[in-house]
Amino acid sequence: MKKAALLSISLLGLTACSQGVTTMTDRSQSPCGDKPNCVSTQDTREEYNLTPFTLTESTNIDSIEQVALELPGAKTAVKEGNYLRIECTSKIMRFVDDLELKIEGDQLIVRSESRVGYSDFGVNRKRAEQLRSLLANAELIK
Repeated sequence: MKKAALLSISLLGLTACSQGVTTMTDRSQSPCGDKPNCVSTQDTREEYNLTPFTLTESTNIDSIEQVALELPGAKTAVKEGNYLRIECTSKIMRFVDDLELKIEGDQLIVRSESRVGYSDFGVNRKRAEQLRSLLANAELIK
């Protein structure tokens, strides 16, 4: 009886500490926070701002997804209409960053942010610029 009670209390304690699954919402239009671990075409502050991605006429979300999945550790997490959320997992520490992409008119809204930590040491900016290069090579942006 004591063992069962102790086991129950231990399990209850462990589940109370569990973070569970975080539901992500479309934050492509949101500015970055104050931590240096995010970049966005929508943020006007210099340290967070990305130069706009202007799309060519034939570009669609499927072609953008195909190119984005060439990024290291990338996998599609959400695809709804003209919105994509790509999860990029780092090779060594297995950190997950969210790369959000959304087509609005002739612009591709791009937002890349680390889920944890304070600084990303420029990883999200490098990823966004690597995406820009891949999209340009595929003639999907001007």
